[in-house]
Parts: sequence; structure tokens; C-alpha cells
Amino acid sequence: MATFMALFDGAATPWRADPAALTPAIQAVWAEVEVDASRRSEACSFRWTVETEEGAVEAYLHENGTCLYLDTSLTDAARLACLFRRFVPRDVELVLCDQGYNFHIPLEHDIDDAELIKQMNAVG
Repeated sequence: MATFMALFDGAATPWRADPAALTPAIQAVWAEVEVDASRRSEACSFRWTVETEEGAVEAYLHENGTCLYLDTSLTDAARLACLFRRFVPRDVELVLCDQGYNFHIPLEHDIDDAELIKQMNAVG
């Protein structure tokens, strides 16, 4: 399990991610996902957790709605990052990086899980 972040520059746009919009999409992927709307910190204002074939998934949204933190396997991180990309407007540059900023992958609007995993493996 590793930590990844799908994020965009909040100064470049007024748009912010809405957990109420993201939740049904995440539930469509994993019906048994647990939703926790309690604010734990600035970085964790809303949280989704589930156990998958790949292991534990913990995704949490920064309170300003500009970053989705992904504590999970590479495969599940790619799946959630691609899902998040579908909600972020096309004109907003969204990137995926790991916790140590060892890589920085621009997420194009039409990217799919397999392509993103390929890119993540190429840089990691």
C-alpha cells in the first residue's frame, strides 16, 4: 500500500470537488464502501474506505476540494484517480503523484485505468 495524490492548483480555478458528487461514483465501483463525513484534519475532511482484492483502500478529500489522497495499491489508486478525473473540469490540469513527489503524471480527461497504471509503472 502506498500514498498517492490526485490534485490540481486551487489558485487556477474556483471549481472544487464535492464529496456528495463523488460518493455515488465511488459506490458504483465498490458498493460496500464506507463513507465518513467527519472532518479529521485539513487534509482529511471526507473519507471513503473499503477492502478490495488489492487490499485496503482509504481515499480522503482535502477540505479545500483540490486534492484526493489515496492510501491504497497502485491499481486501486489508478482506478480512483481516473474516476476523480471524470469530475474535474476538462480545462483544469489534474496530476497524480506519489507521496514523495517521485513522479508527476498529468491526468488527461480520457485516461483509463490501464493506461494510467502503465504510466505509473514506467516512472516508478
